[in-house]
Amino acid sequence: MAVDPFAELLRHLRRNASRTQDEQAGAINAASGRATMTRREVNRYENGANVPTDHTLGNIALACGVPLEPLLREAKAARVRRREKNKAEAEDLDDVKRRTLLGGAVIGAAAAAEPWGRLAYALSKGSKIDPESAGVLIDHAARLHVDELSESALSLQSRVEAHLDAITAALPRAGTHERALTIAAGETAALAGWVAWDLGEHDKAISYYGVTSECAKKAGHPPLRALALGYASYAKALEMLSQAAQDVRGRGNATAAAWALGRYAEEAAQSGDDAGALRALDQAKFAYDFADHTSEQAWVRFVTPYRMDSLTLSVYGELKRQELTVTADSAVERLGGELPESGVVVLGDLASALLRGGDADRGAYVAHQFAVAAESKPNTMGRQRAQAIAAGLPDTEHDLASHLLTFATL
Repeated sequence: MAVDPFAELLRHLRRNASRTQDEQAGAINAASGRATMTRREVNRYENGANVPTDHTLGNIALACGVPLEPLLREAKAARVRRREKNKAEAEDLDDVKRRTLLGGAVIGAAAAAEPWGRLAYALSKGSKIDPESAGVLIDHAARLHVDELSESALSLQSRVEAHLDAITAALPRAGTHERALTIAAGETAALAGWVAWDLGEHDKAISYYGVTSECAKKAGHPPLRALALGYASYAKALEMLSQAAQDVRGRGNATAAAWALGRYAEEAAQSGDDAGALRALDQAKFAYDFADHTSEQAWVRFVTPYRMDSLTLSVYGELKRQELTVTADSAVERLGGELPESGVVVLGDLASALLRGGDADRGAYVAHQFAVAAESKPNTMGRQRAQAIAAGLPDTEHDLASHLLTFATL
């Protein structure tokens, strides 16, 4: 018996994204945020045994980077065929719709084996996508940057790369949404680079950062290049951060400027430029006074007051400034009883700052608090700080140091 055209369409969309049925289930789960889709259910959709619900279709559209409305239309037609047993008449019509839906996505998906390669290729294309689908893709890119605060690099990687594939597939049909989707693609690529770097895939990370810069150039959006430079700066710091600070000058970029300047201050302190570090930190604090991290670029959502505390603590600890004690008390007070997701980073920077500043007893005490918090709220930044704290603990805290080193490698 012939496979239903809608089932065939779903199979084409999956293959277009170069995925197995297991991988397609994972991409749909990444889009929905719930681990409910299975390979078996994907197989049932693709052999015509079942038609996805409209809610599931929304997640499939997001995972594959295609507009939702045509999928809903095709699914409705498939349900009619199932009821009326009138396959022959509907197949001709659906074949036309199927070709229209797939459009140029086949070329984009086949252009390269890696997500950054497909994205680089897609940047040169253009067509149409509906506003709703564009909005979903852009919003999901923002959510991924928020999730980075509470998820490990390993758990986040597949979701980030799946979304990058979705935007890549949509870009050739972006139309009037091309600039917004290109910016969202760059934000997602930068996060993919950060995750890859954290997992030790340094060449891969550099490729992602390069494509983020291409997106910035394509969209005429310098703050996006600042994002790439900020992430990449953990390898080649001051030069990149200086450029990043230039890229985020101007209205609407206060949070990004605060982060770029704060990171510059952190790296300058580590390189021995005390005056430059303090000057940049003051500029960062001044910029943040005028910032609203919830309403500027999507990727600045992680630059919370807690993150600014952690940057300040890092600088003061490295420079052994007397302001460290007051800043530490203020940071702990801001954290309160209910530790926020980004509070793990603050505790980590506070412990490191106290240890570097010479307050070994208080630093060890906070390190114990950090160890508990980091395990209950694991994330990429927390694991990085675990390693740094372990290196600064006194010999009397050998067990804690071993525990943190083990945690850092998980």
